[in-house]
Amino acid sequence: MTVQVNVFREETDLLGAVNVPANALWGAHTQRAIENFFLADRPVHRALVHAYGAVKLAAARANHEVQPWPEATWDAISEACEELMEGRLDDAVVVDALQGGAGTSTNMNVNEVLANRTLQLLGRELGDYAAADPHDDLNRHQSTNDTYPTALRIAAIRGLRVLERRVVALQEAFQRKEQELADVVKIARTQLQDAVLTTVGRQMSAHAEAFSRDRWRIYKCEERLRVVNLGGTAVGTGLGAPRRYIFRVVEHLKQITGLGLARAENLIDATQNADVFVEVSGILRALAVNLLKIGNDLRLLSSGPDAGLGEIQLPARQAGSSIMPGKVNPVIPEAVGQAAIAVIGYDAMIVQAVAGGNLDLSQFLPLAADALLNSLDLLTRGCDLFARFCVDGLTANAATCRRHVNGSTATVAALVERIGYEAAQKLAVAARRDEKSVRQLAVESGLLSEAEFGELTAPHHVTRLGSS
Repeated sequence: MTVQVNVFREETDLLGAVNVPANALWGAHTQRAIENFFLADRPVHRALVHAYGAVKLAAARANHEVQPWPEATWDAISEACEELMEGRLDDAVVVDALQGGAGTSTNMNVNEVLANRTLQLLGRELGDYAAADPHDDLNRHQSTNDTYPTALRIAAIRGLRVLERRVVALQEAFQRKEQELADVVKIARTQLQDAVLTTVGRQMSAHAEAFSRDRWRIYKCEERLRVVNLGGTAVGTGLGAPRRYIFRVVEHLKQITGLGLARAENLIDATQNADVFVEVSGILRALAVNLLKIGNDLRLLSSGPDAGLGEIQLPARQAGSSIMPGKVNPVIPEAVGQAAIAVIGYDAMIVQAVAGGNLDLSQFLPLAADALLNSLDLLTRGCDLFARFCVDGLTANAATCRRHVNGSTATVAALVERIGYEAAQKLAVAARRDEKSVRQLAVESGLLSEAEFGELTAPHHVTRLGSS
């Protein structure tokens, strides 16, 4: 939509006359919000806008049952709401993501856009609200305080469902590596020190399991979000709304969205308390923690490659240095790690925003909404990036892993059951003193044959659960 910024129409509100761009779909309230709020320097998240379209359509359907509009008006309102749901009116929802008023500017921006789009469809002049009014028609029996949190819950559910699929794909990528690398024996490390023997496959299985838990947590937390306060109006008492509307509006919303929504039993609680978003954010934070930790593990294991651990190799995605020829950096885990850190920061924002609510309303919900939806975006893209550009192409440097196994004194732990603790301890001391490999000394001393050493350090031996 191209807005004519130098040609205006005059609208009025509580504070007086306001000049609005002549062909803009928004009205006076939105125009004042544009002038007042520019903190984020980006508009309200599109997912919230599209969810708002569903909320407005549900409210319109319930209102049409209670007090019908003329058929032409009803058809135009319905079409306008559907366009908002589908993203076709995105350019007209322009208020800043961070705004005062607990989201009122977002709600009114939506109301004005829907009213003016209705007028367009009816062949009326923009701003001629006698035929379709932002308050009396598009906000009928509604409040920002029940529409905004409801729209946020819908947007969050939709985002969680997309994220869940990406987490599953990441889990499956690690599971494939678990199978591919099951026979590559390596040194495990605790406190960054050599520990016991394991396999690359077993390490991959642990990563897969972590993301399996993330997937389950994401799946379960949707239940909390399905309970909405639509119909509660200003503070959850349903002030100004007919009972028939209150009992019907969520059913319409359920049908429109295809989500298993239900009206909150305690609408007052659901209006003033936004702790559900803290709960969901905590689950997203857990996923972010796993992404950061596992990404750092892969970076460490791929370090070098010549003078580091070098036990795995990550896909080379781009040249790593402007001054060091041949250097390739682990850019994908680094990028995903930054996304994870941002999500952890967003979680802190959400906690503060929700905790900062007062009395009957959480007035900082726009900040919580922006942070939550951005977290969902970052994690969705981060999981996809990690799986496709890093994990899928990950390989093991089997020769390096075997060299570490043969040479590390930690390997003696795998020999204890055959040669005893004391002999194993002496072997470790001698290996350090003589600068020889454990394998070489074990064979030279007659403690083990080559075949016996190979058996004790074989994949099936080091990964079995307990001794035979």
